Amino acid sequence: MNQHPVHIDENFAAGTQHGRRLVEGPIVISLVIGMSQADVGGRAVETLEYSDIKHAGPVFHGDTIYAESIVVEKSELPDGRAMVALEHRGVNQREETVLTMRRKIVLPRLPLPSGG
Repeated sequence: MNQHPVHIDENFAAGTQHGRRLVEGPIVISLVIGMSQADVGGRAVETLEYSDIKHAGPVFHGDTIYAESIVVEKSELPDGRAMVALEHRGVNQREETVLTMRRKIVLPRLPLPSGG
């Protein structure tokens, strides 16, 4: 937990450039990753890396966060599994980008089609 008063002290936060408390950055990252699991990450067997994480705008308590993902790269690994690179973007209810990031995940090998 980030103990900076901009996250936990409403009186302190009122005197900052944002005028109110901010949601901690790792929580926003977790929300965006979690929402991406339903569409692209749910079958992942491992995460290779997170990169290029940018907090593009403030997130306030009470904001609604949405996430979108695009596949930017895919390749086969030597063991037959697949590596997929994703770009994630988190936006608030005003459609303002609040987070961008990249993530590389590994997907399991697809079963070979049966047949004769």
